[in-house]
Amino acid sequence: PALLNFLPKHSIVGEVGVSRGKYSEKILSVTQPKKLYLIDSWGNEFYKSHKKIVEDLFNKEISSGQVIICQGISTVELQKFEDGFFDWVYLDSDHGYENVARELEICRKKVKVGGIIAGHDYVTGQWLKRERYGVVEAVNEFCHKYNWEMIYLTNEHHRNLSYALRQIVS
Repeated sequence: PALLNFLPKHSIVGEVGVSRGKYSEKILSVTQPKKLYLIDSWGNEFYKSHKKIVEDLFNKEISSGQVIICQGISTVELQKFEDGFFDWVYLDSDHGYENVARELEICRKKVKVGGIIAGHDYVTGQWLKRERYGVVEAVNEFCHKYNWEMIYLTNEHHRNLSYALRQIVS
C-alpha cells in the first residue's frame, strides 16, 4: 500500500477492477475517501460470487453512501460520470493494451484538473502464466500523447508495480 500513502485522503475515488474488494479495503482504511466508486463487470459466473463478497464486505459503507457499486464494463461505466468528477482513480481491470489505453483516455477527462490516475500491473506480463500485458505501452503512450507525467512508481520486487500519473500543467 505504499502508493496509497502517497494519494490524497478524503477524496472522491474510483476503483476500476475490484474483484473481491481486497484493495478496496486498503483504499478505505488508508485514504478514507469521502466516496469510493467500485467499478467492475463481475462478468461471468465465477466473478458474480465476488460481487456478493464485496457487497457483504462493505455493507455498512454501502448503506451510509460512502461506497457505491457500479457494475458494468469499465469503459462504459466511467463515461457515466461527469468530467472532473474524481480526485483520483485506480485502474486494475483488464490488462490488455486496448482496454488500458481506453480507460486512460476516458479517465483523463473524468479526473479533476490536478487529479491523479493511478493503477497496478505496470509490467509487461505474467510470464509464468504466459500472459502479455499492455499496461506499460498504454501508460507510456498516454503520457506522451496527452502531456501527463509519472509522479510515483512503486519499487516492490515481489509484486507487480503500481503507478500514479498527473497532467503536466504549464
